[in-house]
Amino acid sequence: MRLATYFAAGQRHVGIVSADGQTVTPLALPRAQAELGVLTLIEALSQGQSLPEAAGAAVPLSSVQLDAPIPHPRRNVFCVGRNYHAHARELQASVFKDNDANPEAWPIVFTKVPECVVGPFDEVRVPTEVSTEIDYEAELCVVIGKGGRNISRAEALSHVFGYTVVNDVTARDVQMRHQQWDLGKSFDTFCPMGPWIVTADELDGTRTRVRCWVNEELRQDGPTENMIFDIPTLIETCSRGITLFPGDLIATGTPAGVGMGMKPPRYLKAGDVVRVEIDGLGRIENRFV
Repeated sequence: MRLATYFAAGQRHVGIVSADGQTVTPLALPRAQAELGVLTLIEALSQGQSLPEAAGAAVPLSSVQLDAPIPHPRRNVFCVGRNYHAHARELQASVFKDNDANPEAWPIVFTKVPECVVGPFDEVRVPTEVSTEIDYEAELCVVIGKGGRNISRAEALSHVFGYTVVNDVTARDVQMRHQQWDLGKSFDTFCPMGPWIVTADELDGTRTRVRCWVNEELRQDGPTENMIFDIPTLIETCSRGITLFPGDLIATGTPAGVGMGMKPPRYLKAGDVVRVEIDGLGRIENRFV
């Protein structure tokens, strides 16, 4: 099942996208619940409730504006660094230089503030007054469906509701300047997300493929099987002593091919268009302005 949040006639709605991706059927939700997007459905399902009934006939997806499926996350997005072998190698002299003593002992986890989330086709603002080194990071994002604390690796996938696409946009100079990552990752609009959530019964996130194009040039292409720390391990790690809640988001890291890793580096500028696609999930595409 594909669950989307979208705007139609100036209002936010939540609906089920058809298997062919051509139409969306609105669900009957009060306006306050619709404002929370698919998060409302995830929380209801986690409590044993059923999906709401349809609020009308299916409409062409081309007639609506897709929003981030969870436009207002309850809290920061969990994110993972250095989680593909080749990506770790390409940045080993920069952002990962302090982690080389035992690079595969524990995942690197940081967060992005919820306010940086934007829709799958929204513009991303380049903060030229703060940074001149804006980079892209194509990522598969796990959506938690069943909460818990100290979730075991063996049980982790049963806690997954589904998956979505994110671009973990990063100001590299800010990331390096502060020697921690939250500020350089959390500028307004720095987390495009979407186009919808595909539920875990229809997509195996452990076996899919993440790709990224910049101005139609393929930059990143990596299977999720190449993760250093797989999805169950990431869920186990993030839940150690921390309660995860339905709707929590875990961005699982990016493959090799980021702008910082090129020689010389190739950072984004106003006018660039970045497209991220994940097999079985869909694509997001954002112009940087």
